[in-house]
Amino acid sequence: MGKRIRIINEPSDIVPLLRAFGSERHKKVFDTLQKDWRTEEEIEKEVGFRIGESLDVLKKSGLVESKWRMPQPGKKPEKEYHSSYSRVHINLQCSVEDLSDLIMITFKSDSEIRPYLDVIEKEVMEGNQSMNGLQRVVDKSAMFIRGMAKRSPVLTVKGQRIELVGEGE
Repeated sequence: MGKRIRIINEPSDIVPLLRAFGSERHKKVFDTLQKDWRTEEEIEKEVGFRIGESLDVLKKSGLVESKWRMPQPGKKPEKEYHSSYSRVHINLQCSVEDLSDLIMITFKSDSEIRPYLDVIEKEVMEGNQSMNGLQRVVDKSAMFIRGMAKRSPVLTVKGQRIELVGEGE
């Protein structure tokens, strides 16, 4: 199967991408998914560790696709995964301040960014999903909020709104 090129024009999309390849574990899972379609169990057997977090990061970065594997008669179907892209093309423009925020969001520990995520997640759960409303509450730029949403396992960016994952689908 010919691989596709992942085109990145939105600066906040670099947060999950850098997180995916800033970890040797995530990279090892991605390399395994480059070869063929594999179930979670098959991947774990090959890499030698639990891959739940790695799969989540790779999915959030848009680098992994999934489908259901047809089971043997009498067995349950299993989800299998494969890398969506083999190349990336990045074309973005933003202020140095926004870029520094995105890099900070990418590489700080979960505990260091948790206070911001808690505020944003609470606001979104209470219905404040607009970028302007969140900017007023958090007192940070839209790019900062978008980057935080890209880092969060429970938030997703939908245009100028931040929503809970799975909401509105």
